[in-house]
Amino acid sequence: MKSASIRTKKHYEPKALLSIVLKYASLLFFTFVALIPLASCLITSFKTEEEYYHTNVMTPPENWFYFGNFISAFQKANMGRAFLNSGIILFFVLSGAILIGTSLAYVLNRFDFPGNQLIRQLFLFASLLPGIAMQVTVYKVMMSLGLINHLYGYIIMSMGTDIISIYIFVQYMENISVSLDESAFIDGASYFQIYWKIILPLLKPAIVTSLVLKGVGVYNEYYASNLYLQDKDRLGVVATALYTFTGPMGSKYNFICAGVIISFLPALIIFIFCQKQIYSGITQGAVKG
Repeated sequence: MKSASIRTKKHYEPKALLSIVLKYASLLFFTFVALIPLASCLITSFKTEEEYYHTNVMTPPENWFYFGNFISAFQKANMGRAFLNSGIILFFVLSGAILIGTSLAYVLNRFDFPGNQLIRQLFLFASLLPGIAMQVTVYKVMMSLGLINHLYGYIIMSMGTDIISIYIFVQYMENISVSLDESAFIDGASYFQIYWKIILPLLKPAIVTSLVLKGVGVYNEYYASNLYLQDKDRLGVVATALYTFTGPMGSKYNFICAGVIISFLPALIIFIFCQKQIYSGITQGAVKG
């Protein structure tokens, strides 16, 4: 008796096949929609001013090695100073926000005291308020304290309580056994030592998630930086530097696109080298519960 290997081909029903086709078609469509602005920006950044005014936005430039727009954008928009200021702001804001957020989450999660639930509800209520609606009050407070037009004042304001991060930390901390705290407390550790040496290292995935969310928000923030850092020559940041090329006489989009590509490169480099930690933090820190 001859043995024959029978290869079975997977057949799809018409409805299942249509569903698969629609799924991949939608993925291709939304990928195309997402990449078109970036491609247009990249093409425009290599065009001379004459090419920009006389060609379509998707027409490739004659010279892909023309870097005059990048040099002009970097120099005229003072982007060196802008990157330095943005780096200083990100370092102090993220460091302060992580320390404040994790310590608040530690207190709310590990200590049962009168008003604990009230504080959590107030945080939830504060997260529902639009930030733009509170800017008049915040501006008056900043003005009375003399913090406007100072880098440290903007850092203090941006370092404020990040509600989303606190909920991420609290949610993740619920999966850390309280027995670790009790064992350390019996061995003579203080509450601060428990927080610093036990809780904080275990919150690494949640911290990465918070760093990504907070960092992107601070790096791209335009309204607050434009309002509170009024001396653009000395206190300009990346988000406000690109508006150097806009004005009543028109906008020079070839310089703007070059500046966008320059400002995009640091975030791209960080993402390439830290994508493993970022994905791990988002998947572990944001959905645990």
